[in-house]
Amino acid sequence: MSISTTAENPVLRVPPAAPAIAAAHFRASLAFHADVSDVAAALAAGDPGFVLLDSRSTAAWDQGHIPGAVHLPTALIPEQAGQLLDRSVPVVTYCWGPGCNGATRAALALAELGFQVKEMLGGFEYWVREGFAYETWQGPEQRTADPLTAPAQDADCGC
Repeated sequence: MSISTTAENPVLRVPPAAPAIAAAHFRASLAFHADVSDVAAALAAGDPGFVLLDSRSTAAWDQGHIPGAVHLPTALIPEQAGQLLDRSVPVVTYCWGPGCNGATRAALALAELGFQVKEMLGGFEYWVREGFAYETWQGPEQRTADPLTAPAQDADCGC
């Protein structure tokens, strides 16, 4: 069976990068991003070595946020980050979810102020969808994991 690399194949119309270039790209991506499961595991282990920062509004924070997160809306980062955060401790930002770039804007603002920063992919949406506990203004909550985002029977997705 031959693989078509012509215009007939929309996936391979532009060929994959050379392995060394691909490795550099994906290594760099991991320097900028963390996923929900890895953040949850690091937080559960105790001292994760980073600060988790929720960059959403106060109304969003009250609706639900990750336990232990620091609340600092993106617009307030330039004036308040220096008082709330230690530049020697990496920061992981999150916002609503994949359809929101608030965590990216927060990460940019922090990086421009000299902080080491990563963005948590999936945001609060995937935190909840993967079945991790969260807090609201009314107290703690937790939903059953969505089987499309997390294994139904196993805590380890294998990735």
